[in-house]
Amino acid sequence: MSDDLELETLALHTGIHRSQFNEHSEAMYLTSSFVFESAAQAAARFSGDEPGNIYSRFTNPTVTAMQERLAALEGAETCIATASGMSAILACVMGLLSAGDHIIASRSLFGATVNLFSNILNRFKIETTFVSATDVEAWRSAVQANTKLLFLETPSNPLTEISDIAALSTVAKQANAWLVVDNCFCTPILQKPLALGADIVIHSATKYLDGQGRVLGGAVLGNREVLMESGIFGFLRTAGPTLSAFNAWVILKGLETLKIRMEAHSAHALDIAHWLEQQPNVTRVFYPGLPSHPQYELAKRQQATGGGIVTFEVKGGKEAAWRVIDSTRLISITANLGDAKSTLTHPATTTHGRISQEARDAAGITDGLLRIAVGLESPRDLKTDLARGL
Repeated sequence: MSDDLELETLALHTGIHRSQFNEHSEAMYLTSSFVFESAAQAAARFSGDEPGNIYSRFTNPTVTAMQERLAALEGAETCIATASGMSAILACVMGLLSAGDHIIASRSLFGATVNLFSNILNRFKIETTFVSATDVEAWRSAVQANTKLLFLETPSNPLTEISDIAALSTVAKQANAWLVVDNCFCTPILQKPLALGADIVIHSATKYLDGQGRVLGGAVLGNREVLMESGIFGFLRTAGPTLSAFNAWVILKGLETLKIRMEAHSAHALDIAHWLEQQPNVTRVFYPGLPSHPQYELAKRQQATGGGIVTFEVKGGKEAAWRVIDSTRLISITANLGDAKSTLTHPATTTHGRISQEARDAAGITDGLLRIAVGLESPRDLKTDLARGL
């Protein structure tokens, strides 16, 4: 595939390997294993001397097609697909780190990621220091002799804080550590972390990459040496947090419309964010596309648009926030995001409900905070729905 093709073209044509039937749409290979022509070929495949499919826990043509397509969009040498976004993070950490290693992570992370770093990895003697997503010097000051990995989301979940990827890349390189960026909120359509200096990109393909709330999936992307030789692929092959062929096929089809969807999500979100700023019961709106956002100028340099996530705070704490949620008739009350249908959630009691109050306070997640993942509905109808509770 040519290097000078535009993203929307790559999203349609990368990863197509037609069978003898010469099908137009990508085939779905629902098989657990693959047959070899001889014992010698089987041995060569298992040893890695000959390329080819072996067992769908770690090699499957449909999954390979999805990996190739996403890698092309991110500008990555290779991609390892996993069963979910969280398993992508786990595979990255378990493939790269050992007991005694140290992680620096943003305080502004998805709640399950915080729990993974705080409550699970520390049982295996991998310690994490949490710092401000936006304070580069705090990251630099947190570096230790055993620091091996810097991890962040940008924009963050749920406050859409923007981290300076290029600046943190410099910190990581000086520490001889990997910079890992969760690109879930932006997707490669709006942001290219690898081009800005990141070593690894993480995706929850469950979100915008699928785009219609149908399946779970995850991905780790970067250069071949880091992903294939360092141990991430070996962890997937052995431990098996595998993306199914069916889910890979669904995500493949989602990628075909990713660019036009992200543009529409972003346009609708900007409209909703401007409207929310005018509502008397809304005390603050967090959206990277608004001039009021603390990292607005950085977002303009780093992202193509503000994205599809708008977070806002209402007067009256949890009671008022729940009233907004319970008054909706159109917007889905669910913690998932990246769906064609708009979703609304109360982070303090859902996505971040299992982390400590202290951690929520440090991350700025108040009881009055709401996160809307703006879908593809008419913004006028979404405003009408939100206005009932506001």
